[in-house]
Amino acid sequence: MSDYIDIYCERIEPGLLAEPVNAMTNIAFFIAAFFAYRLAKEKFAVNTQTRILIVLLCAIGAGSTMFHTLATSSAQRADVLPIVLYQIAFIVFYSTYVIKLDAYKTSLLFVLFMGSSVAFDRVPAEILNGSAGYIPALCFLSGFAMWQARHVSVESKTLLYAALTFIASLSFRTMDMAVCTDFAIGTHFLWHLLNGVVLYLTTRAYILNQGKNPAG
Repeated sequence: MSDYIDIYCERIEPGLLAEPVNAMTNIAFFIAAFFAYRLAKEKFAVNTQTRILIVLLCAIGAGSTMFHTLATSSAQRADVLPIVLYQIAFIVFYSTYVIKLDAYKTSLLFVLFMGSSVAFDRVPAEILNGSAGYIPALCFLSGFAMWQARHVSVESKTLLYAALTFIASLSFRTMDMAVCTDFAIGTHFLWHLLNGVVLYLTTRAYILNQGKNPAG
């Protein structure tokens, strides 16, 4: 494993157990998936869209666990892909089934998100410790949060709480390498824990409001 990827404080050598805290805290994504599925069953909202979101939550947990144990390029792709797919799925589903945009407007949002994501992914990793690629997701989440606060009657602030939590999680992801000297395990594990909350809240917002008419 001489070609292992070392981009986090906790990892100082190759090996499956070199990032125990980063690896174990991926349980947050599986917990989020469990509670999201339980909520969907309680609300009789288990359908294709909710299943996709919940499966992607599990895939995010599995992919991240692979990356923080194997630390290879292929494991890194397994980590990134489910995150991208969840972001796309949430934007498309929320736009279509909650905001009720037509296919043309939803497609425009999709293109805007993908274009901005590609642009921000080109920001050098040294800037914001590689977190710049998540700025479009934060912007879209914040925009949806403002819309939901004005138009949705059921838990209208759920996405607002998700956006605020996402800001905190991004902050911990960004500062990870900067605190290595004083805090050996870093802060990336907090990105996992808080993102579990973010993804549960976004999925919850979708489950509770899919197919409903806006409150006005």
